[in-house]
Amino acid sequence: MEGKKKNHSNLQKAVALRYRPAQDSAPVITAVGRGWLAERIIALARENRIPVIEDRSLAEILSGLRPGEAIPVELYEAVAAIYAFIMEVDRRQGQEISRLKVK
Repeated sequence: MEGKKKNHSNLQKAVALRYRPAQDSAPVITAVGRGWLAERIIALARENRIPVIEDRSLAEILSGLRPGEAIPVELYEAVAAIYAFIMEVDRRQGQEISRLKVK
């Protein structure tokens, strides 16, 4: 009987990034996972109220990097768009919270 090969390209992937402008020249990979590890990374992010963005293409590319590596220059624009989106959501949520406090 022949064993089946696992198709790793179909496994869920997750990549965690950190960007500290005062310390990092570019966003840095902090975690990479596939399958159950990807699920755990996502669960931890949600538990800690860290935004989770689904972008399969970008996750596929970034999952080839190792924790501690800065993202390549070619991905600056794509990652910057995600950070800009997160900052806009945070800004809007902050405005909504301020309006709630005024009432």
